[in-house]
Amino acid sequence: MEDNMHLYILWTTDNLITAEKMILMYGSNSLFKGWWEQVTIIVWGASTQLVSTNSSIQHKIKELLSMGVKVSACKRCADDLGVASQLEDLGIEVKYWGEPLTAVLKSGSKLLTI
Repeated sequence: MEDNMHLYILWTTDNLITAEKMILMYGSNSLFKGWWEQVTIIVWGASTQLVSTNSSIQHKIKELLSMGVKVSACKRCADDLGVASQLEDLGIEVKYWGEPLTAVLKSGSKLLTI
């Protein structure tokens, strides 16, 4: 896989409409329709709370994971909000993202920030 065929989506908003109608929809269609070979959604900040409390979003996250979309969350955010284990129970990877995000940015990889 070419690195320019990997899309990273940095999801920082807790807006439900944006989550459903942009992040999750584009994330799934990107992989399903072959627009990107790999998609990684990074849950960070306010989105951490939304994912941990909204059952509709949780269901959609599980669907994305089953399609092959990688979903990973910021460990600092998850720990600060007390939801790390809830995210892990959904199948979401929880890790410190500061250095990896910096590497993504420095590499010139494709990053969509919302």
